[in-house]
Formats: sequence, structure tokens, C-alpha cells
Amino acid sequence: MEGRWDPLFRVLRAIDSEIEQLYERRGKAQMRSRFALPLLRLAHGGPVSIKELAAGMGHTHSAVSQTVDAMRRAGLVETRPGSDARIREVHLTDEGRALAPTVEREWLATEAAVAELDDSLSTSLVTLAAELEEALASRGTRERLEAHFSESTLRPDQ
Repeated sequence: MEGRWDPLFRVLRAIDSEIEQLYERRGKAQMRSRFALPLLRLAHGGPVSIKELAAGMGHTHSAVSQTVDAMRRAGLVETRPGSDARIREVHLTDEGRALAPTVEREWLATEAAVAELDDSLSTSLVTLAAELEEALASRGTRERLEAHFSESTLRPDQ
């Protein structure tokens, strides 16, 4: 059964895959598109805790912790004790620092390609995303789910 937004998720996965292929063609197969933002944050801002990195990215601690773990396995970051021994800081490795300029170029190229794509559409995804945020701010997903979550309102074709 396909969900209403499955085509959007397929497009996003395809874009991510093509970004990762760009790195592979440049001999950077360890790089994943989800590493770009934390790697650039660390390259520009220096070492931080996972909590600070997550807050700066607007992501959950759990998601960033998993990404940092994958980046560690790829040899791009390491964690070290911070000034407070209870907190571990995320540091770029030499390999991560060396990769940062390529990631920065990819980020800028991706932004330009996405802008070009968005401009070619009949309706801008940037505009639609802003409208979605506004609609969810006035009535959140939880409230919408609760309104539809009963046997009498759910049909297999919805």
C-alpha cells in the first residue's frame, strides 16, 4: 500500500543517492549526505557536544548521536572528554577536516541545483513547505491524527 507522500520520499531518497554518488566518483565513498551539515558545523564552529550539535542543527539528540556514530565509523570524527568529564565533545579527524572543503562545495552545488529545480516547478516546494509549517503550527499532526483515528473514520483507500 502506497502512502500519499511516498512519491515525495522516493524523490528525496533519489536526490540523497545522487549526492552520495558524487562523493563516490570523487573517491570519498565514506561520505553520506546526512554527514554534511554536522561536518560543516564542526568545521566552522569547532568541537561541540552532541547536545550542542543537535540543538544547532534543529535535530534530536538521538538522531545526531546516531549520525555522529556513523561518522566515527567512517573516520570523519572522534569524541573526546570535554572540560566537564561527563560530556564528550565531537571533533573532526584529519580526514574530516580534509573533506570539509569538498563538502562545502557540494552543499553550495546542491543548494544551487535545488533552487534551479524548485524554479522549474509549477508550484515551489519551498513555498509549499512554508505553507505546511504554517498549517501545522495552527493545527499540529497529533491533533489531526486524533481526529482521524477511529474505526468509523478510517477506510483502506485513505
